[in-house]
Amino acid sequence: MTTFDLCDGVRPLNACLHEASAKSVSVVNPAGRHAIAVGAVAAHDVSIDGNVGYYCGGMNQHASIAVHGNAGPGLAENIMSGRVHVHGDASQYCAASGHGGLVVVDGNASSRCGISMKGVDIVVRGNVGHMSAFMAQKGCLVVCGDAGEALGDSLYEARLFVRGDVASLGADCVEKPMETAHCVQLDSLLLAAGVTDCDSSAFRRFGSARELYHFNIDNTAAY
Repeated sequence: MTTFDLCDGVRPLNACLHEASAKSVSVVNPAGRHAIAVGAVAAHDVSIDGNVGYYCGGMNQHASIAVHGNAGPGLAENIMSGRVHVHGDASQYCAASGHGGLVVVDGNASSRCGISMKGVDIVVRGNVGHMSAFMAQKGCLVVCGDAGEALGDSLYEARLFVRGDVASLGADCVEKPMETAHCVQLDSLLLAAGVTDCDSSAFRRFGSARELYHFNIDNTAAY
């Protein structure tokens, strides 16, 4: 295992993770620094001991990144594949524009979690803030706690699963029935995220009403 002390800066760590050969990496003294473990391109195993700032794990490809602390805004932004797991809370726009992979937050995620998600799967053990899954196009957002206001506003084809209360639904987001295929998918995601205290039977599903796919003058008030 290679250890990087971020008192010496972030660039040596990121340069290592930009190499094609997979490595096992330990990161100490992150001290809330930004852009930690950004752009990893191989199946690296990265363990970060402490809190991270903006954009940790952004543009990840194949790596497994664990943050043993809290994460600032933009965690795993534009993730392509791999896994990012925060053993704490995540700030706003977690996994924004994510194309693939799995993002797990053991605590709460702030506002706009999963904004414009394009295939990433997100599992939040706690609550998510307002405008989560705004313009989400593909993938799944799983919330084991409560969801804030305007959940799924202007949603496309992403699937939203919420165990707790939803403050309000955004434009064109509606509750939909939980069918067998959805239960199977959700149980698989919960298992992958290490959630063992509940199963799909405790969740409700939300998705797009498909009224805003194309502009219609009759729907102007809903935009």
